[in-house]
Amino acid sequence: MSGTAPAAQPTPKRKRAAKPNGQWKIDGRAPLNHNEEFKLEDDGLNVRERIESVYAREGFDAIADDDLHGRFRWWGLYTQRRPGIDGGRTAKLETSELEDRYFMMRVRIDGGALTLEQLRVIAGISEEFGRGTADVTDRQNIQLHWVQIEDVPEIWRRLESVGLSTTEACGDVSRVILGSPVAGVAAEEILDPTPTIREIKERFIGDPELSNLPRKFKTAVTGHPSQDVVHEINDISLVGVVHPELGAGYDLWVGGGLSTNAHLAQRLGAFVAPEHAAEVWLGVTSIFRDYGYRRLRNRARLKFLMADWGPERFREVLEEEYLGWRLPDGPAPQRPTRTGDHVGVHRQKDGRYYVGLSPVVGRVGGRLLNRLADLMQDHGAGRLRLTPYQKIVVLDVPEDDVEAFVAGAREIGLEAEPSLFRRTTMACTGIQFCKLAIVDTKDTAEGVIRDLDERLADVAERLPEQLTLHINGCPNSCARIQTADIGLKGQIITDEVGEQVPGFQVHLGGELSGYANDGGVTGRTVRGLKVPATGIADYVERLVRSYLRHRQDPEQGFADWARTADEELVA
Repeated sequence: MSGTAPAAQPTPKRKRAAKPNGQWKIDGRAPLNHNEEFKLEDDGLNVRERIESVYAREGFDAIADDDLHGRFRWWGLYTQRRPGIDGGRTAKLETSELEDRYFMMRVRIDGGALTLEQLRVIAGISEEFGRGTADVTDRQNIQLHWVQIEDVPEIWRRLESVGLSTTEACGDVSRVILGSPVAGVAAEEILDPTPTIREIKERFIGDPELSNLPRKFKTAVTGHPSQDVVHEINDISLVGVVHPELGAGYDLWVGGGLSTNAHLAQRLGAFVAPEHAAEVWLGVTSIFRDYGYRRLRNRARLKFLMADWGPERFREVLEEEYLGWRLPDGPAPQRPTRTGDHVGVHRQKDGRYYVGLSPVVGRVGGRLLNRLADLMQDHGAGRLRLTPYQKIVVLDVPEDDVEAFVAGAREIGLEAEPSLFRRTTMACTGIQFCKLAIVDTKDTAEGVIRDLDERLADVAERLPEQLTLHINGCPNSCARIQTADIGLKGQIITDEVGEQVPGFQVHLGGELSGYANDGGVTGRTVRGLKVPATGIADYVERLVRSYLRHRQDPEQGFADWARTADEELVA
């Protein structure tokens, strides 16, 4: 089916804004900035042919600017940061001065689902073309680095030979679809979202009718009661619920997103039957395409349209203009009782086990992935899932093999029983490869985890099960700092002796719905509270001990305490 949804009735006239916002259905399609110009001139999907026939043969210098800094994203490619440029120069240099002649490549893995064969192919690409790099992202992708343009066609060939791709892994398109990492295997799941994810991907990803959205569009689908896809921060989320008359289906959430202006998604109050999920997804995506703001890039996400319209109007437009029928009202999801990171050993509905493994802030690498593939094969496990928490879940481990598998995973650097901070710390790419970053994140986080494990060993038994620490290299919140117990936003700060050093602004008390009120909260920024990168462990230790000493009762969660504590207790 084409990505253009037929209108059920004539579109009602809508009031034109005093200044055009670039909404196609209101203002027409005339581009109002250069991004919109190059997208209209030539669809981002079309750049693949030039990569294969021209750029891979003639080299980096042959790449046209709008392709390099625009359309390449439609195929999962960004230039990576040139080594040796410190964070203080990030905002001062032009892109051409910041970027290297190598690429970050994002492998699209919808639902985070990989077979053993696919895992081995990614590991081989990492080793042969990416200097051994590979990171599990919090979008269930695997990200590679040091990719040269000359090697891209061969990488695509290998990925596609096993059913993987980089199609629309970046760009102003529908990006990877987050899915429950335990879809189809968890005994307690409400419904299996795999058919819904597959239908959306097969029908609409790579469709030219949907390949020019105002900006990126993020999807999450889960049928698990832990709500394991951070649905509150996606543009559209389908969350498993049981309707009292209609049975198992989805609750519809729209308009979430973080970055520098955080908005949590809102419920439309609508129940979506599984057989209608793809059509509803198409309707919401088409609203974004047709009514989304395109004039200013910093207001081009769906969250801004939702903030202006509200859920009632959004639902009305969805039903009347795009679906042609009304969605039934439905129940809200029940509050989860545990985290959705799926770390540890868990029994599947078929009697086998899935084992959630924690790398260190998502760092894996081709060699580790190959060793994991060997371990899985040795123990009869043929598939795995990546998670939105930078974790790996291996499925189908036979009961008799669980203990040996967990021990083998530990030997290669993957932990099924991680320490608190190894389990709950996330970090974005950071200054090592990202052109937007100001500070290092991955190495910094690894050191902080190690230090905190030692410093807080005496109070480990008193710590909560979840105490999340998210470390981000710039203000854009790829590591979800506003939804963490402790969120650190990278910036250059002035230290105690007046020197400019890498540091972080502190954000406290963010939670999603599993541990807060329905819909979650984005916490607080403590006025003037900044810590140097070298002082993170000192600060977090002091903060955690303050929490244990001053919380109202042993049941009070960290985030609840941090949001309301006096500033001197969290400084």
